[in-house]
Amino acid sequence: MPYTIIYIATLVAANMAVAWFGPEVMPLIAFLFIGLDLTLRDSLHDQWRGKHLWSRMLALIVVAGLVSYALNPASGAIAVASVVAFSLASLADAAAYQLLAGRSWSARANGSNVVGATVDSLVFPLLAFGAALPSIVAAQLAAKVVGGVVWVLVIARIGRTLRPKAV
Repeated sequence: MPYTIIYIATLVAANMAVAWFGPEVMPLIAFLFIGLDLTLRDSLHDQWRGKHLWSRMLALIVVAGLVSYALNPASGAIAVASVVAFSLASLADAAAYQLLAGRSWSARANGSNVVGATVDSLVFPLLAFGAALPSIVAAQLAAKVVGGVVWVLVIARIGRTLRPKAV
């Protein structure tokens, strides 16, 4: 449950920051929040496998978009762009995560984060601002991938700490 709340909160925070400060903050937001969300998606993928994975993931993304819109109706275009872009990114991330089955969680999460980050980095600015903005796309892609690596390390460490010790 905490991962779902963090997932929604970070997507909402990312949407609000972009709505308030514009595309210039997207690389920072990508590093702080999107890398985290992509990594949390991978953790939830494992938790929810076979338990309505796709409908649950879509619900999380839509809820984050609706909360973003409710908090700032002026962010409507950004909330819609976020839902569409992150839905597509999550699908791409999930497919890559599945293709990397048999590897360590960290390898699957980092590999799938690169794929999801690429899709999100291309689709979001196109829908939100009507242009690909190449320098911002490149900067935010790099930030998402590096942020994802950082968050994979953090979540892997937390996971090791929370697992019961062998007796």
